[in-house]
Amino acid sequence: MFAVYLVVTVLASAVNGLAAIANFIGHEYPRSQADKLGVPRSWMLPLGTLLAAGSLGLLAGFAVPVLGALAATGLVLYFLGAFGAHLRVRDYHFGPWAVFFSLAVAALAVNLTYHDPW
Repeated sequence: MFAVYLVVTVLASAVNGLAAIANFIGHEYPRSQADKLGVPRSWMLPLGTLLAAGSLGLLAGFAVPVLGALAATGLVLYFLGAFGAHLRVRDYHFGPWAVFFSLAVAALAVNLTYHDPW
């Protein structure tokens, strides 16, 4: 079970970390998504910071399991907000969103399963 926990958590952390970097450096993809969704470009840095915090929190969860669970929960909520933003502007292209959301849900699931808080 540890191998699954390790792989899913590291993969989710890497993907979200790369997305955070893309926001920080002003890459074209997050900028075009923000424009399409009506999100002000001034939000790119705070949104990137949330992604980076989630990414680092997932890794911190190896040392302090509750941090990993909280980070994964935060990422799930972040991507639910992104889903709402897509629906608000009637953008139904959910492919990239589904990958990020699924990884966040999987990271939360394996964290809770591996550490069994009940």
